[in-house]
Amino acid sequence: MRLKAAAAAAALLAGLTAGCAPHGGTADKAPATPATPSGYSEMQKKVAAAESAVARADQDAAQDTGR
Repeated sequence: MRLKAAAAAAALLAGLTAGCAPHGGTADKAPATPATPSGYSEMQKKVAAAESAVARADQDAAQDTGR
């Protein structure tokens, strides 16, 4: 009885390992050029503007406390 249970457990483990292993098919490969969401460049510009505004505010705060 233990031998049958061990064989069943080994078969289950082998099946799960094979099912969860990475495959070499085309579905698993990343696209050659990643797709960029629409409006991405605009968001990058907005983030850059916000970062520079924060930097200016930090400089102003440093000058105010230094006086």
